[in-house]
Parts: sequence; structure tokens; C-alpha cells
Amino acid sequence: MKLSTTTAQNSFKYGWLLSRIWPYIKPYMFRIICGFLVAIPLGLLDGVTAFALKPFMDYVVGKQDWVFHILGHEFTLTWQVFAFIIPFGVIAFACFQGVLRYLNDYISAWTSQRITNDVKMDLFHKLIYMDPQFFDENTSGIIITRYMSDPQTASAGIVDQIKTITTSLFGALGLIAVMLYSSWKLAFIGVLVLCIAFIPVALIRKRIKAASNKNMVIGGNITTNINETYNGNKVMTAYGLQGRQEQYFKNQIWDSFNVNMSLTKRAAWMSPLMYVIASCGIAVVLGYGTHLITSGDMTAGSFASFVTSLLLLYKPVKTLGNTLTGIQNIFVAMGRVFELFDLKPEIKDSENAIEMQGLNDRIEFKNVCFEYVLNQPVLKNLNLTIKKDETLAIVGNSGGGKSTLVNLLPRFYDIKSGSISFDGIDIRDITVKSLRANIAMVFQDNFLFSGTIRENIMMGNPNATSEELELAIESAHLQEMIAELPEGLDTMLGERGLTLSGGQRQRVAIARAMIKKAPIVILDEATSALDNKSEAIVQKALDNLIKNKTVFVIAHRLSTIKNADRIAVINEGELVELGNHEELMAIPNGQYKALYEMQFKKQEVLV
Repeated sequence: MKLSTTTAQNSFKYGWLLSRIWPYIKPYMFRIICGFLVAIPLGLLDGVTAFALKPFMDYVVGKQDWVFHILGHEFTLTWQVFAFIIPFGVIAFACFQGVLRYLNDYISAWTSQRITNDVKMDLFHKLIYMDPQFFDENTSGIIITRYMSDPQTASAGIVDQIKTITTSLFGALGLIAVMLYSSWKLAFIGVLVLCIAFIPVALIRKRIKAASNKNMVIGGNITTNINETYNGNKVMTAYGLQGRQEQYFKNQIWDSFNVNMSLTKRAAWMSPLMYVIASCGIAVVLGYGTHLITSGDMTAGSFASFVTSLLLLYKPVKTLGNTLTGIQNIFVAMGRVFELFDLKPEIKDSENAIEMQGLNDRIEFKNVCFEYVLNQPVLKNLNLTIKKDETLAIVGNSGGGKSTLVNLLPRFYDIKSGSISFDGIDIRDITVKSLRANIAMVFQDNFLFSGTIRENIMMGNPNATSEELELAIESAHLQEMIAELPEGLDTMLGERGLTLSGGQRQRVAIARAMIKKAPIVILDEATSALDNKSEAIVQKALDNLIKNKTVFVIAHRLSTIKNADRIAVINEGELVELGNHEELMAIPNGQYKALYEMQFKKQEVLV
């Protein structure tokens, strides 16, 4: 599945999205509820300042004492007392609100990060079990964007936005209560205008979704470009490709700019429109409020309190466009996240898959057909039997299907038709884990992970003993190299192991394969990228690795091919010749003989 073509189809199914994110929210409900409980008074306190203006204007500015009765007793608060109490009361409420805001922000950040971590960990778990074809079809940039950025946007944003909406909602309720207390007639006008201001929001949803998806693809392409610039820096420098990479980057940045500006042109009018609607509401309130004051139906203090509440209420409305754009982006990201959760690896265990316990007899290919792209066959009706402890060399023209053949053994890909069996059992009826546990592979360009040499070797068998580790190092001819390093086995490797030479990386990979003790070994041109000296050392290590093993070797080295029990010649996806060196050389006009004359004879002369 190509991730760049997905469109977050369910991004408007808010109920469905919330039901999917709920399992991640549920474990933290106590803290989330605490956050809501803090958000409620935090929002309600927004009305305190507005409420305080009424007594301030009516009693302090008007220099009137407040006379009130409780249980038949009369009490009086002088305007001087009000003048002293109200400012300090406002400060006290502001301090209390500050403490609540800190608690709310901390709880929100904690829950957001925990939910984000859980989503990312589950997504990464899905990612590492995807089959190689998934990685063939998707660039590194798209994968990084989809698996890292989208979860951050979706899960962290949802809690923050719920917190913001809760605070704003109760803030609005508090302010509306103050408005109703001041004048229900004016409150009706103010709330009606507020409701009208919400209408434009519904008109922009789909444009937000389209822009968000385009930005995701562009962001992935930018990340891919940076990755390629990093990993291909030598090729870029050698061929003077800096200008090409820079131009790609500039084009992608401008594409992102154009998408964002297109969205801005369509979304930015919401806030000004809401501002105009809110201003109309304020104008109506001012006009009608003046009439109420002059007619004696409303005091100046009540009007000041009302107008302050209305202004505070309209403040979030004026920025509502941006807020709801952000919320819709969250739902689009959430839709993309759950698309990833719904992906299923094509390579998986059958219902009654069995555990593989080594190889006892043979490996058999029967009428195997395979294609990476529909109707473009790579292997065609291939039949081949390899006996236990036999070494099979695979040769042929470039692109003929040699690497594909060996990549089918550990089920990196599934065949289109036919069967591959181990001891008569179809590999699709063997658990993937046990199948791959019985196969060790050494590639042309072996990947070493960031970490120490010891860690990279022990990846072959984390439970290996110290003696087994030493034996693998010795068999891979690594002792001299390790002895020269200041920290020996605990020397940290750079990314991809690039601090080592090609031959050293190959020997670390051979030691990793050796410590695995798998009965089947696949060597995919393991020495083709090395110079003669490095190749000789690596070949000695390989000779130790393949002792008493069933071996598939794709090789260009004549001695390796001649020493194989049999040689399979693969051309255009078909097995065209099979036999040992002498048998194949005896075939008149044979393909192996022609290949030998072109590629291998010169090696023999040099030897």
C-alpha cells in the first residue's frame, strides 16, 4: 500500500475516530478528569473581573454605600470598603486562576505525552512487522511523517483541544451568567450573534482535509530528500549533485508554501468575518444598552459589567477560525493514524502454522512464479531441489532473478503460484518466526545498527555465551581488528557502521550470522563490493560460516562457484542450467560456459 495515496477517508467521522482513540485515552481518564475539574473553575473565573465591575461602578464610582439584610439584620458596606476590597479581590482571583492554569497545563501536557507515546509505540510495533514490499513501495520520508508526525498531531492535539474547549465552554457559561445577571434582554442579543458567528466554520472542513493530506505528502518528500542527501553524500559530492538536491528541496518548500497559502486564502476569512459579526453584535448591544440606561432599566455598573463580559466572550470567537482549523487538522491526522493501524502485513502465519525444527532432508521449489509488479514476472515456473548440507551457487545475468530467488526463502515476499517447501512442508505452513530463525543471511551491503560491535554481533543470538561470541569472532577473523580498537568489542559504531571499512563490516555481519547457528545460510554477493585483500579475508570467514550448512550463494568469485556442489544458472527468471562446474562447461554453447568465458576466465588466469 502506498501511503502517499491515502486520503484519511474517515476524517469527518468524529464519533468513529474518538471511539478508536478511546483505548489510548481510557488508562489516563483519572488525570484527564482532574484536568477537566481544574478547567471548569478556570473557565468560570473569567467572569469574576466582569462581575466585579458592577459593584465598582455602582458603589465606588457612584459613592454609594451598599445596604443589605441577612436574617432580619441590616448591614452596610461603605463605598470606601468596596474601593479597598475589589482591587485586592481581583488580584486574589488572578493568583488563584494562575495556579489553576499551571495545574491544567501540567496535567494536559502529561496526559498528551503519555497518550502520544502509547500510540507511537503501537504504531512502531506495527511498522517493524510490515513486510519488505511495504518498505519497497513507500519512501523513508513518508514513513517517518506518517509514523511519527501524525501520531504527535493526533494524540497530543486531541487532549489539548479538549482542554481548550472545556475551559472556553465554562468560561463562556460564566460570562453568559454575568450577562444574564446584568440584563437578560442584552444577553439574548449577544448570544444570538455569537451563534451566527459559528456558521462559517462548517464551510471549510473539506479544504482543510485536502491541504493537510497534501502537506503530509510534501513533508514526507522533504524528509526523503534529506535522508538521500545524508546517505548519498559521497555520490552527491562525486557527481556534483548538490545543485540538483538543493533544487529539489526548494521546489518542495515552495510546494508546501503554496498549499499552506491556498488553505490560508480559504480559511483566513473566517476570523475577520466572525470579528465583523461580533462587532455588529457589540454595536447593537451598545445602542440598546444606552436606551436601557437612559430609561432607568439598567444601571451604568450593570452595563459596564455586561459589556466587559460580552467583549471577553467574543474574544475566543474572533480566533475561532484558526482554532477550528487546528481541530480539523487533528482529526485528519487521526484518520491517517488509524489507516496505519488497519494495515495488515501480507506475510503472516497461516492458521495452523507449525514450528520449524531445523532442516532434515531438502528444500524444494515447485513451479514457482513471482512478480513484484502485476503482470511483470520475475521468476517463471522455477523448479529446483537442494539437499541438506549442499552448497548451491546461483549465477546469471544481472536482473535475472538471483536475489529474488533467495529472498523468497525467508518469506520476505510470497510467491504468486507454485510452492517452496522445507522437508516437504510448504513454508506458508511454517511460522514466519521459526522459519527465519533457521536462516542466516549475509548481504552485499550489510546493515550495522548504531551501537557497539558486541551488540551488532549478539543480534544474531542475544542468548549466546561468551565462548560462543569468541568463537564467532575468531571464525570471522575479527580478532586483529578488535584488538586494534581502543575499546575493543565495546567500540561504538557510527550510523550504518560507516566508521568501519567495507571488509570489516562484512566480517561483523558474518560473525552475526555465525553466532545465530542457523542450518541454512544465504550469501547474496557477500564479497562483490570488496577489494582483493579484503575479499580474501572475508572469504576465509565465509568458508568457516558455511561448514556443514545448506548454503545458497550468489557469487561472482570463481573459486566459490567451482567449489559449490552444484551451480544454478538463472536467466530471465528461469532455471536454464543446473550442475557442477565440469558438467556445465561440457554443455556446448551453454549459458554458464558463455558466462564463464566473459566473467570468470580472467579470474582463473589471475589466480
